[in-house]
Amino acid sequence: MRLIGAEGEQLGILPIQEALQKAREVDLDLVEISPTARPPVCRIMDYGKFKYELAKKDKQAKKKQHAFQLKEMRYRPKIEEHDYQFKTKHVRTFLEAGSKVRAFVMFRGREMTRIEFGRKILERLQKDLEDIAVVDSHPKMEGRTMSMVLGPKAEIVKKVQSARVAEKPAAPRSEERPKEESSKEEN
Repeated sequence: MRLIGAEGEQLGILPIQEALQKAREVDLDLVEISPTARPPVCRIMDYGKFKYELAKKDKQAKKKQHAFQLKEMRYRPKIEEHDYQFKTKHVRTFLEAGSKVRAFVMFRGREMTRIEFGRKILERLQKDLEDIAVVDSHPKMEGRTMSMVLGPKAEIVKKVQSARVAEKPAAPRSEERPKEESSKEEN
């Protein structure tokens, strides 16, 4: 196996027993870094510290991820203008808040013969919201519903994330925390 020392120096290719002996001499662990390499690469280090660093990296990666919330808005093929405007206004607020929106048109009975009405509604919605939304999935039929998914544009997402960071109050330091006073007075 190829051995790397505690300071990152190359110690060469050694048998396992000799590598374990060198790790014991410096009172550290022998950790396999790359098992698929030929020969496998091992390093002399503190295993507890190694696990801690990996957990820290995972936590940082999760912090940078942004989970989208999926909201839904239902339309009908024969929707009136005011209802369309009202629902579209709500979709706009969802997108501005950083959520994804699944807009769908539900068909009942004979409405299934005129699915082009539903497609027109979804295309109009896409056109009306093109300033703040991008289409994640285009209109498609699934049973008796035609749906499409809209997501906020990148600049909207950045704005929402920066607003969330600004909203988080800093945790008070121990000196600033109010001290609890006892109700009993000392005599």
